[in-house]
Amino acid sequence: MKPIVTLTLNPSVDGAAEADVVRPVRKIRTSNERYDPGGGGINVARVVRELGGSPLAIYLAGGVTGGVLDDLLDVAAVARRRVSIQDHTRVSHAVYERSSGQEYRFVPAGPLVQESEWRAFLASIEDLDCDYLVASGSLPRGAPEDLYATVADMARRKGAKLVLDTSGMALRAGITRGVYLLKPSLGELETLLGRKLPDPAAQEAAAQELVSSGAAELVALTLGRDGALLATSEGTLRLGALDVVVKSAVGAGDSFVAAMTLGLAQGRSAEDAFGYGMAAGAAAVLSAGTGLCHREDVERLYGELKCRMPAGR
Repeated sequence: MKPIVTLTLNPSVDGAAEADVVRPVRKIRTSNERYDPGGGGINVARVVRELGGSPLAIYLAGGVTGGVLDDLLDVAAVARRRVSIQDHTRVSHAVYERSSGQEYRFVPAGPLVQESEWRAFLASIEDLDCDYLVASGSLPRGAPEDLYATVADMARRKGAKLVLDTSGMALRAGITRGVYLLKPSLGELETLLGRKLPDPAAQEAAAQELVSSGAAELVALTLGRDGALLATSEGTLRLGALDVVVKSAVGAGDSFVAAMTLGLAQGRSAEDAFGYGMAAGAAAVLSAGTGLCHREDVERLYGELKCRMPAGR
């Protein structure tokens, strides 16, 4: 199987810690600090590797923090290709408050990218030989809003299947060329369509609308506590959320994308890969901070989910 290539234009060094109570003004003492390589596509690559796949992470990085990101990816044993920029890679931070069980997430906008830099990023994709290309995460300042549309054109020329997980104008522009798999959250889909989707019937109709229009062959709509919905040309499949204790929401969507993409690359049916993605998303929330999911949790939860799936799925 060829490597699953992930694209991250706005990666981050992700820090996480715990505190008894988070208060304004006062110095907050933290514990259990950890640092991980982060950003949509990088998280996807980490999970693909955790689940036994072979990822290649391509990303923009710069400044002192860009070097830290490189080192963290090397520690995580993720194959990587860095495209250098002048500005600094952002540093995000998540703090879990033990007294309330709440998590506070601080996410900077990220660097200002020059035209020569994002063009170099696109050029780095030209020589790739892959079946699946995952474009995940926000675009940095300075990158054009239609950059993912350009990536979609490049993927089509290569015969690669593009998986897109982004939001806002980047999402709107990206689907104008048509993608293979689209994974919006409910909020992202409502923003895209400009209307609320208050019930299952409206959600299913909206996801099916994207498939029928050619925006995506597959739409995996994540619904948080209400589970997720898969839309294909053959219809829709809705699965309720797995019952897990939530420690952190960081990377749950990225874990979903990673496992579903890996499942598809392994030749699983869309429905089966969708269930595998749901299991990975649920497994991710079991890990505190930026830890993402563990393979044994994914396989266990996937086994539970398979028992709930309709016969023949």
